[in-house]
Amino acid sequence: MTTNGDLEDVARVIVGVDTHLDEHVAVAIDWLGARLGEYRLPTTLKGYEGLDRWAAGLGEAVAFGIEGTGSYGAGLARHLAGRGRTVIEVNRPDRSTRRRLGKSDPVDAEMAARAVLAGVAKDYPKSGLDNVEMIRMLKIVKDSAIKARTQAINQMKALIVTAPVELRYKLTGLTVRRLVACCGSFRPGRLATPAAATKHALRLLARRHSHLNSEIEGVDKELVRLTAEIAPALVHTFGIGPDTAATLLVTAGSNPERLRSEPAFAALCGVNPIPASSGKTDRHRLNRGGDRQANAALYRVVLVRLRYDERTKEYMRRRTSEGMTKPEIIRCLKRYVARQVFAILRETGRKNLALPAAA
Repeated sequence: MTTNGDLEDVARVIVGVDTHLDEHVAVAIDWLGARLGEYRLPTTLKGYEGLDRWAAGLGEAVAFGIEGTGSYGAGLARHLAGRGRTVIEVNRPDRSTRRRLGKSDPVDAEMAARAVLAGVAKDYPKSGLDNVEMIRMLKIVKDSAIKARTQAINQMKALIVTAPVELRYKLTGLTVRRLVACCGSFRPGRLATPAAATKHALRLLARRHSHLNSEIEGVDKELVRLTAEIAPALVHTFGIGPDTAATLLVTAGSNPERLRSEPAFAALCGVNPIPASSGKTDRHRLNRGGDRQANAALYRVVLVRLRYDERTKEYMRRRTSEGMTKPEIIRCLKRYVARQVFAILRETGRKNLALPAAA
């Protein structure tokens, strides 16, 4: 970064990048907002290096504003950050800008660069490295397996509703575990009757359910190990188990120091009150944005504490006597839990940064 006295000698450059699956489009502007050029690059290591050289040839590259750092732009963001470049996460242009200027890749890239220049975009992206990235990948597998397992059991119950009466009578009222065990042991033989076809379908669904159960248990073991290694203080916090800890770690990312403050983390989780005042009306409303999985994780923590933690129960009684409703109290508690989690995550981040690279 140059000082004001150096600006006449060195052109400071801001590069905005519009990302796609196979090709990215970059547009560079200088510190006064003048457009310097456009560059197209393939999403390969050679393409990333070419963009870095192109930006360096225009002057001192102050920052790269990249759209989609959590998807198509993840590879480029990691490459540039690894080279010591400043990478800023940029949201897509708002609708008013697109109505006024139209939609094209160069326009989007230029708007990304101008968002960085104006200070509208100033957040650092997740690094996508280390054990938190491993947790994110395992969480994707687990969540999809849970969804598929739920679909399998729902399909089994739907088949039982229309099954032949003898088979329906035998299976109705069984628990999920007994139903899966019973259907998995079917031997339908040749598929010559509706009853045989129903048994065959139920057996396939039951085996799918059992396989997904084993898959989820295996992923759970790895999540328990990884969360205990990365953030033992978080896992041992009252009401937070390995799955909830994994969700909150993924939300914060491998570099929680990128979160500027505790209110910023609360906003990221969607638990900060949003001002909704106008004229003589002074009020706040519920934040419906943020990471909804993190929001749901905090909600589960609050429910556990409301049932088993005496301090939380006392807080509920006191707030209820003051006239607050249960949903309002839960929103306050989620905010308090977010504050506690943020302190743990920041301390965890400092400890991880203090570890040697080989650790």
